[in-house]
Amino acid sequence: MLPLFLSACFIALTFGADIKDENGVLVLTTANMEDALKENPNILIEFYAPWCGHCKALVPEYEKAAKALADEGSDIKLAKVDATVETSLGEKYEVRGYPTIKFFRSGTPVDYSGGRQSADIVNWLKKKTGPACVTLDSVDAAKAMIEKDEVVVIGFFKDLKSDSAKEYEKAAQGIDDIPFGITSNTDIFKEYEMESDGVALFKKFDEGRNNFEGEVTSDAVTKFISANRLPLIIEFTQESAQKIFGGEIKNHILLFLEKKAEASAKILEGYRKAAVGFKGKVLFITLDTSDEDNARILEFFGLKKEETPAARLITLGEDMTKYKPDSDDLSEEAVTTFVQAFLDGKLKAHLMSEEVPADWDSKPVKTLVGKNFKEVAFDQDKAVLVEFYAPWCGHCKQLAPIWDELGEKFNDKDDIVIAKMDSTANEIEDVKVQSFPTIKYFPKGSSDVIDYNGERTLDGFVKFLESGGKEGAGEPEEEDEDEDEEEGDDAVPKDEL
Repeated sequence: MLPLFLSACFIALTFGADIKDENGVLVLTTANMEDALKENPNILIEFYAPWCGHCKALVPEYEKAAKALADEGSDIKLAKVDATVETSLGEKYEVRGYPTIKFFRSGTPVDYSGGRQSADIVNWLKKKTGPACVTLDSVDAAKAMIEKDEVVVIGFFKDLKSDSAKEYEKAAQGIDDIPFGITSNTDIFKEYEMESDGVALFKKFDEGRNNFEGEVTSDAVTKFISANRLPLIIEFTQESAQKIFGGEIKNHILLFLEKKAEASAKILEGYRKAAVGFKGKVLFITLDTSDEDNARILEFFGLKKEETPAARLITLGEDMTKYKPDSDDLSEEAVTTFVQAFLDGKLKAHLMSEEVPADWDSKPVKTLVGKNFKEVAFDQDKAVLVEFYAPWCGHCKQLAPIWDELGEKFNDKDDIVIAKMDSTANEIEDVKVQSFPTIKYFPKGSSDVIDYNGERTLDGFVKFLESGGKEGAGEPEEEDEDEDEEEGDDAVPKDEL
């Protein structure tokens, strides 16, 4: 018995805690994490929360990716960690939202930046662990590669060591979620009617194939792929969000309409025709207003469902500037004119504002909107502290009673104003809000704007105000809250614009 007992102990010490497997995905905990990293040099780990909607949507695609890799005999593993239970792992790996996905190579983590469909996950992992390009030596190999994925790029070079081939491989190294092939095989050249060196993008939508034209340089190939890798018109969904917002094209026009409505087919026909002239410059997106998951996006653009169909244009970046057409006309001509005016720099940014409430200043906490903001916040005779909030933001709801108490405390001070503004319905050109709640201080007798990142307590706010904004402002911190606290990368949700 003793030898068996000692043997069991040895096995436990050697292999650590058991690692469970759920549909091909390893289930990791604080107890087995270290062993998993040691045993698997290439492992993708999702840190999730059971209640997170995006995490739930990812499950089938994540499991499908794990199965695809296993079927190929790959040593790459997929795993998951319930970060609401394994909180120490969440803290260690700086999990700020859900899902957070990290790729561990020999124990060193890097952020996952690919899409959320199984093919995207598999291609991203292969790029990180293998060559940037797969060398194709037969027509069958080329056909199999093209058939397998929705988008495939192949470089045709008679000399694989040529400068053009090297530039092509450089472009391939910078794009993680599309498979790249390279060939010098004469039969493949003939099969795909390539008379000379070149690059072709094969896709299972729209025209099916795009041929690169011009000198093969890394930048030129990258731009070519960016312009052709997505459908001419792409529907916004949780699955397509990463491709839309993670791409090189940062100018987006969104068409909000009910997909199954009778009038939508004609509108979409004109929208598609308009899109042809702006390929590679502006991404044309549709958004189904009958999908309840898209309600937040309508709110972000200041739209109500009854105001659709409608179009809005946005430039992605720190400011996320929005543009609104002058009319409700959604014909091909109207959309073309609107987008061209934007590209020509002739449009003025559209800033949302509610009407000024009749009782905006009747309570200790003043209610600001776009139309009265500058008048109040930049009043040189007063110091103004403003909370920029979202009605759905949990942190904002927690702050509300403290903010009301702060308003009461300074209600009798003629030169101090405590205010709030719903930033989902009001926008200010010179004041950018990236997370909720955002608190900014507008000092008396100054045009400065001071960010408050200190303690969100009554004492903290009082100390800050009584010092004239000099004490307790705190250091800039991580963005607070996005929708439902699920996506940690964008507090004012880009992932769901």
